[in-house]
Amino acid sequence: MSPIGRLRAIMSQLRDPDHGCEWDKAQTFETIAPYTIEEAYEVADACARGDVADLKDELGDLLLQVVFHSRIAEEAGAFDFDDVASTISDKMERRHPHIFGNTAEGGHHLWETIKAEERAAKQDKGALAGVALGLPALLRAEKLQKRAARVGFDWPNADGPRAKIDEELSEIVEASDATRAEEVGDLLFAVVNWARHLRIDPEAALRSANAKFERRFRAMETMAGGSVAGQDLVAQEALWAAAKEDERRR
Repeated sequence: MSPIGRLRAIMSQLRDPDHGCEWDKAQTFETIAPYTIEEAYEVADACARGDVADLKDELGDLLLQVVFHSRIAEEAGAFDFDDVASTISDKMERRHPHIFGNTAEGGHHLWETIKAEERAAKQDKGALAGVALGLPALLRAEKLQKRAARVGFDWPNADGPRAKIDEELSEIVEASDATRAEEVGDLLFAVVNWARHLRIDPEAALRSANAKFERRFRAMETMAGGSVAGQDLVAQEALWAAAKEDERRR
């Protein structure tokens, strides 16, 4: 039995109505989806850390999610794992005619053209069609903005979204309690737009900022003997400054 065949057999056993695992049997597309997203991020984390051994493990966890979803669909008579593999194989061949077809033309522009044609063939033909609701908010904001930009709805340069940030900051200050959350959302959307114009991946940038904060905060705790709880803000700020300085020296 092939490794993927073994994995599919394991999932089939776990989902067996009579002898399977109670937790696995109870799962649906909706309940499994958050785990699928989490596993994708753990793959990205392993890549960022350059941990190849962990990457192998995390890719296995992500593959399990594909097998899990496919098994649920197979039980419902919708599709199975082979259908999933065939669909993506067909798509990759279709989107690379310069490799698998009879044309010499290729590159990213052709990929985008073919994707646009595929979207046009679907029922929802709007420019924003297919931007998944389940994406992380920063990533979805960027994708929505890119889609809108393709039809000309975009600032001509980075000055526009930069000015928008100032405008949104003022609106947050002036907002009532009932509308402040909405205005904060508008500010975040504007920041993503500015980052896009600066050719900065906002999701990656925030992920890096999170890692930096965690690294420095842990250094603070180490300097404080294990915890900064109970220290006043002045002392905590001093520890933060020391952690930053120590990081610069390395």
